[in-house]
Amino acid sequence: MMTQQEIQAPFPGMFYRKPSPDEPVYVEEGQVVQVGDVIGLVEVMKQFVELKAEISGTLVSFAAGNETVLEAGDVIATLEVSE
Repeated sequence: MMTQQEIQAPFPGMFYRKPSPDEPVYVEEGQVVQVGDVIGLVEVMKQFVELKAEISGTLVSFAAGNETVLEAGDVIATLEVSE
């Protein structure tokens, strides 16, 4: 059985889907991610923190776009996981 799991912002900051403007995104929608895979960065006070998948699954969609300002708890993406 498949369920959906939300990935939420751990703290407020700016969300980035790419490591730098001229590089590809970390993860595409529809891509399978494993525990520990980087899905984006959150910048807070000029420090970049990698946002890593805490569960394995298929990244269904991003709710936050590149360079989106987030508050703690905002949904960033949705994963589809098997139970």
